[in-house]
Amino acid sequence: MITKSEVEHIAKLARIKVSEEEKEMYAKQLAKILDYVDELKEVNTRETKPTHHAIDMANITRSDRVKKSDKQEKILSQAPQREGEFWRVKAVLE
Repeated sequence: MITKSEVEHIAKLARIKVSEEEKEMYAKQLAKILDYVDELKEVNTRETKPTHHAIDMANITRSDRVKKSDKQEKILSQAPQREGEFWRVKAVLE
């Protein structure tokens, strides 16, 4: 069983404020979660291969290709202010 003291410690680590009622509620909920984890530990997984996905997945990324863009002028034409090939913006830091 999780104690109210342990709930207070967890709340302090998480930097959250919990009321007395919440401490009792969270203690019960955390105890149920830990009981379930203990139940899962009893499952025999010796013959189970480790997986990172429940289903097989293939790498769906494409290789990068460099190509010339003809949209630069169109994009720059939308700038409120322009300086050569760049947008001109107000300085954020002085």
